[in-house]
Amino acid sequence: MLDQMDISREIPDEELWAMIDEAIADRGTKRPSLLMREAAREQVFHALRGLDVLQELIEDPQITEIMVNGYRNIFYEKNGQLLQWDKQFSSNEKLEDVIQSIVAAGNRMVNEAAPIVDTRLPDGSRVNVVLAPIAIDGSVITIRKFPAHPMQMQDLLDMGSLSPEIAEELGRLVQAGYNMFVSGGTGSGKTTFLNALSGCIPEGERVITIEDSAELQLNGIPNLVRLETRVANMESVSEIPIRQLIRTALRMRPDRIIVGECRGAEALDMLQAMNTGHLVRASYQRFYRYSLMTIGSLTNTEKQGVHACL
Repeated sequence: MLDQMDISREIPDEELWAMIDEAIADRGTKRPSLLMREAAREQVFHALRGLDVLQELIEDPQITEIMVNGYRNIFYEKNGQLLQWDKQFSSNEKLEDVIQSIVAAGNRMVNEAAPIVDTRLPDGSRVNVVLAPIAIDGSVITIRKFPAHPMQMQDLLDMGSLSPEIAEELGRLVQAGYNMFVSGGTGSGKTTFLNALSGCIPEGERVITIEDSAELQLNGIPNLVRLETRVANMESVSEIPIRQLIRTALRMRPDRIIVGECRGAEALDMLQAMNTGHLVRASYQRFYRYSLMTIGSLTNTEKQGVHACL
């Protein structure tokens, strides 16, 4: 297939499917069964246009997490249960090709000099990559998928995650402009809950979101600005961290600032933004523990200010 493709032009999907069918039909006198042909054409198409063996998992709406531990071991979470995929990449080289394809699509770079990267897929799914030999048993990909339709407060009520009284009270707090922290462990639903809370923001407000890799799904906010961090690379492109984006957002006339996830020193910038009168909502992983880590590098005056805010 690669020998036949004209890489000097963009080949439409329909033409690529036809080329695959022709290649399968020319595999000799022994014709494969219909089931084998369908499996082969889909496998080749995903290898050329998608994410190889991961594409089937990506397209399954019931799968929420995909974990690749080297090219032989693939796990996924479906309906809250962790399972091992019965397929694998054909080689470690194919896994590396898929990693570079994912990272390039997100305008990021990963290599031996910078072996860890956070990015996202075109559908908004969050991706973390750690290359070998930092990952001892082979390069690791972790993909956090998000639903096609963002979770709303009513969805949480239907699932029994919230009582009507709590949902009503939270809605009033959001509309009144209270600063809020959403705290919890990995995979506990912080981002999902933050999306649901954002549905209570009154119309006509200017909202700025700040994230490591854009994953918030905010609808119904026409005056929305989405900011994303940038990592430094070998081409003299400088890093733009969350701390810098928070300071920049304060100069953009925000009514509300939403930080996707806060893990370190940017917690102080968040608290300072609150003290300027700006409405801030943030998702924190174990906020108080990380705050203590941040406080350790502050002056005594700054520590007193953080403790007062907490």
